[in-house]
Amino acid sequence: MITIKRILCPIDLSSDSSSALAPLAIELAHNYGAALQVCYCVEETATIGRVRKAQKELEDTIKRALANRKGAVETYAIEWEALVFAGSHPAELITREAARQDVDLIVMCSRRRPLRAALLGSTAERVYRTAPCPVLITHPEMRQATGNSIESFRFKRVLVAHDFSDYSEMALKYAFSLAQEHQAELHLLHVLDAPLLKEPELSWSSATVEGSYHKAARSLQQAVSPETHLWCTVKTAVRWGKPYTETLSYCREQRIDLICMGARGAGFGMHSLIGSNVDRVLRQSPCPVLVARPLSKTSFAPIVSNLSDEKMMIL
Repeated sequence: MITIKRILCPIDLSSDSSSALAPLAIELAHNYGAALQVCYCVEETATIGRVRKAQKELEDTIKRALANRKGAVETYAIEWEALVFAGSHPAELITREAARQDVDLIVMCSRRRPLRAALLGSTAERVYRTAPCPVLITHPEMRQATGNSIESFRFKRVLVAHDFSDYSEMALKYAFSLAQEHQAELHLLHVLDAPLLKEPELSWSSATVEGSYHKAARSLQQAVSPETHLWCTVKTAVRWGKPYTETLSYCREQRIDLICMGARGAGFGMHSLIGSNVDRVLRQSPCPVLVARPLSKTSFAPIVSNLSDEKMMIL
């Protein structure tokens, strides 16, 4: 079981971005007993009046989201804090604050602008590449449970895109914890590169191909401890093709509710001009994507303008 004590949720006060706050970030904070920090970035030249106005809007947004969730159960308590950042580079501010506050998970919403993201990179993509902790990314159009009742929010099927790297193992740990928390099915997928006909015949002979397939299948089965089968259904799959294409296809076929993958790895490295496999999955996934990264706490100078240091509690 993973430990999540502090969650950072950046929003831009639009209805799209605020959807990341309710119910995902709130529900995760509730389930893990974590403190929730919701942040908003203003321009570097913002006046004190502008910052105060943003602080008030941010606090009102949080209160509305918590009030909606509170209506689902009699007792619902979340410790939260509203933070306003000032700067011209939101992604840098978010990752630095995550490190400064020892954040365990970042939850944020990414707008679906694949063409622009492919050329410039979205804020969410820049955050996951440099964040000191895992990042859970949603988008407004994704298929997910967005009702206000506790019962309606459940990950029923969790997928791990596994390439047997250390980063994939980290993604698997988060998938274990979330699957256990939600009593969800756990799916493990490994994608093998399709053999090229221009290579020597020995490299694509039937025996070699079958050997690679069965070796990957056994490795996936061994990645899950026998005890895991006692509390959830585990499904493994090996496919041929491009990692991001097969991951997205499997996700849609199996109606996956959450994809977990490593930020780096043998099959998910950031080396393509038009985006890595992680980028491509993020831009096209019909469900939330958790990008696992090793926790890396680094001290930074204070960069946040917080007009109220008092932490709020809703009971």
